Amino acid sequence: MENSGGIQASLSGRYALALFELARDNNQLDSVAESLATLKKALGESAELRSLTISPVIGREAATKAVAAVGEAMGLDPLTRKFLGVMAQGRRLSQLGAAIRAFETLLSNHKGESRAEVTSAHPLAKTQVTALEKALKARVGRDVAVDLKVDPSVLGGLVVKIGSQMIDSSIRTRLNSLAQAMKG
Repeated sequence: MENSGGIQASLSGRYALALFELARDNNQLDSVAESLATLKKALGESAELRSLTISPVIGREAATKAVAAVGEAMGLDPLTRKFLGVMAQGRRLSQLGAAIRAFETLLSNHKGESRAEVTSAHPLAKTQVTALEKALKARVGRDVAVDLKVDPSVLGGLVVKIGSQMIDSSIRTRLNSLAQAMKG
């Protein structure tokens, strides 16, 4: 597999690539992607899970047992559970978020789509997400998988990142631009 945008260069990228290739070769891309999405959501919502992944005081064996229990409780597929165990054994759980993002990028490239990170002040409705996906597809010329984030500090509007491109229509940026213009 080619170096998909520098993914192999990072440690988390190498873990993600190994997981991706195993999942692809075993026709388990969908189940692994679903498990990783569940895990990503849990990392965002659970301070305890985040602490488990970043704490330097949790030993290798304790971390391995803990992620095995978490994987079981969350109903993650066996390949993803094994992946978590390998990361815990290698004391690389702190790289989990980056590995999930790298896997998502690999999967999007495999499907022939782009990934967009979209930040909004409030959660977007399903109809808004669909309209956004259509608009982004028209702009980039291929399907776009949207990663949604909520950040109240943007105040309104959207911040969209596709690869190295950024479209910032947030109210926060507009107000900052206006303030700069008024100082000038």
